[in-house]
Amino acid sequence: MSTLHVRSVPEDLYFRVQELARLSSRSLSAQVVTMLYQALEEEERHHQQGQILQSIRRRRFAPPKEAPASIDLLHEDRQR
Repeated sequence: MSTLHVRSVPEDLYFRVQELARLSSRSLSAQVVTMLYQALEEEERHHQQGQILQSIRRRRFAPPKEAPASIDLLHEDRQR
């Protein structure tokens, strides 16, 4: 297993993570690893959602440029 050292962690952040670890009955290291996993899963989920949205946008219907405007069609229909 690899070791990760993090420098210059703001003191308030350190104490908040330490408190969360205590409340979760975890060591500080185990809490940080858990939080890293959660953050990575969240980032991957956002990335996948972005790809899905791009796919939807690419497939979205766009009327041909020569198609009449819907308002013009409504006016024409009402005049009948």
